[in-house]
Amino acid sequence: PVAADCFQLLGVTALLIACKQVEVHPPSVKELLALCCDAFTRQQLRNLECIVLYRLHFDLAAPTVSFFLDPFSGVRLEARGADAGEAVAARSLAAGVAELSLADYAFIKYAPSLLAASSLGLADRLLRHRSPLDLRVSGYPEELLRDCMDQLQLLVSLNGQSLSLLLPLEVAQKCPWL
Repeated sequence: PVAADCFQLLGVTALLIACKQVEVHPPSVKELLALCCDAFTRQQLRNLECIVLYRLHFDLAAPTVSFFLDPFSGVRLEARGADAGEAVAARSLAAGVAELSLADYAFIKYAPSLLAASSLGLADRLLRHRSPLDLRVSGYPEELLRDCMDQLQLLVSLNGQSLSLLLPLEVAQKCPWL
């Protein structure tokens, strides 16, 4: 339970914890307290941070699509005759496709690992790579992978202009269909 007058402090505390997990340069405690018009002290923020972490049993990490893109891309590079250039381009395009899927509720039904594998598979398909990732490494049935890839391809066809803004220039240039 949270007292009504502490909701703002809880929000800022959650933001601090999240930033410490993800950001390279998290905001300072002073900056976060300024968001609350300095209604709380540094010590109150630290105390609530400890309480939140304790209540979460310090279990903070949740797997995301990005979490799975690197290992799947690594499997590809370990394959005989792997093309590092293709792997980098596919990883970049897959990351952009996965980022697009974050804004569409239709993709919440897919596990992050399935989205990662499907994004890489679609990237290989769109870039017409000679040695695509063997999607069996994901452990998902081919039918499920195909369904997810088809949904992602529809998303890309509807949001190609947005996708081109998410990609590095050298990868976007390899995608004339954007």
